[in-house]
Amino acid sequence: MSGKNVTEVVRADAAGIARAARILESGGIVAVPTETVYGLAARADDDAAVAKIYAAKGRPDFNPLIVHVRDEAHARQYADWDEAAATAVQTIWPGPLTVVVPAKPDSGLAKAVTAGLQTLALRCPAHPVMRALLDLIDFPLAAPSANRSGFISPTTAQHVLTSLDGRIDLVLDGGPTKAGVESTILAIRAGGVWEELRPGPVDLDALHGEHFGKGLPAMGDVKAIEAPGQLASHYAPGKPLRLAAATSEADEFHIGFGGVAGNCTLSATGNLAEAAARLYDCLHQAAASDLPRIAAAPIPQTGVGRAINDRLRRAAAPAD
Repeated sequence: MSGKNVTEVVRADAAGIARAARILESGGIVAVPTETVYGLAARADDDAAVAKIYAAKGRPDFNPLIVHVRDEAHARQYADWDEAAATAVQTIWPGPLTVVVPAKPDSGLAKAVTAGLQTLALRCPAHPVMRALLDLIDFPLAAPSANRSGFISPTTAQHVLTSLDGRIDLVLDGGPTKAGVESTILAIRAGGVWEELRPGPVDLDALHGEHFGKGLPAMGDVKAIEAPGQLASHYAPGKPLRLAAATSEADEFHIGFGGVAGNCTLSATGNLAEAAARLYDCLHQAAASDLPRIAAAPIPQTGVGRAINDRLRRAAAPAD
């Protein structure tokens, strides 16, 4: 992209956060950094504001949104809470864990937030900019990733502009995000049973073992969309993507890891946390390169490597 941005970008300092709060109060939409990726925020209690998120992203209306809250007490205003949910969030919040729990019928939230479901996805973010913003306002924020639907998620302000310049009111530039992949999503089922809907930075298997003495129960295939990030094709770079590629062809942009250097390396030392933080930036570089295809090096299926592989599989899946 060249020339002046149509969407204004401001520093995520006190003045910028205050400006973002005013835009949100009036029903606008703002890209905000979180510890995972940049989110596209709107007040979750305003039907028209939430509709702007769907319109800007081109998001299908059956795909629900995550609602960001200040703390557990704030979350309890909008959803039915039980001991299983409390156990999870009191261990991780504020942090990159989203819980899917029964929504209160009188929550006062925009109907599109739940996409017609009886459940609500809630998260208390840890990023200081998002937390400062939530402290300035008296409503929760619906905030999916700040990119066009199905495309690569943003971990910098420039990534946001790649697909949303001119479609949103403001970007709060807080620098690169830390975790790099979207939050882990945990559904709380009847009887307090945990089910992972999306892998992310939080190791739910280890967390379940810590509190219940055993790993996460095995679950079947996803039968319906209950939360963000469950679409088969997502995070797409717009080019064919080959997985588990230790070597690359001449026409491939190679995303490396460990001993595989590549054109862009997720982590030369094989550090999975570093790899997660760099994943989307490497995909953005691959999408912008002159090479017509992409190859990604093998990633271990452990820890946050499960989330990296999940995103790469969805990025490689053909669009419907």
